[in-house]
Amino acid sequence: MYNESTVVGDVIRGLLPTFPHVVCVDDGSTDGSQEVARKAGATVVQHPINMGQGAALQTGIEFALQDPALDCIVTFDSDGQHRVVDAEQMVQRVLSGEADIVLGSRFLDDRTQIGWMKKLVLKTAAAQFRLSTGMALSDAHNGLRAFNPYVASKINLTQNRMAHASELIHQLAELKPRWVEHPVEIIYTDYSKGKGQSLLNSVNIVAELLLK
Repeated sequence: MYNESTVVGDVIRGLLPTFPHVVCVDDGSTDGSQEVARKAGATVVQHPINMGQGAALQTGIEFALQDPALDCIVTFDSDGQHRVVDAEQMVQRVLSGEADIVLGSRFLDDRTQIGWMKKLVLKTAAAQFRLSTGMALSDAHNGLRAFNPYVASKINLTQNRMAHASELIHQLAELKPRWVEHPVEIIYTDYSKGKGQSLLNSVNIVAELLLK
């Protein structure tokens, strides 16, 4: 989380009845998000400065792997975009042994309302990944994921900003875990859209990938 004090408490309270172990990686917030998260019932791990989403995810994964009873990790956005019911279904697919990692996709059904430009950028990224990695993804930049400790132990994110999502897919392509996509609904609010990366930045990320 990064400066999510107005929403993160509700996100945590929504998660706890289903997921009793919620860890918030605070990426240098200056608005009191840490205290809000603790009061809501989460464990908070803090970065002293803002390092970006990739670094926050890597910190969270490494923290979770310290628990010997760990059976599944879910990455879940702190801004209210993700649905607990989708995460729960994805975890069940991991725990059942169906897959080592379950990747959320907003394009497997028509629940997610998304602008045409953002949709074009995301589908272009997915097509590029299909060509470069052989993974037939429909949504390569979805932050809702569930994966087992084996996959978690092999992830090593070094791209600290939004390019970490691209880095993760390339690492998975090399690791070759059993993977599936799961239909999820992304809830776009004015708040989450304001916090998200700009379309220009999305286009720049795709351009960098295509030029590699």
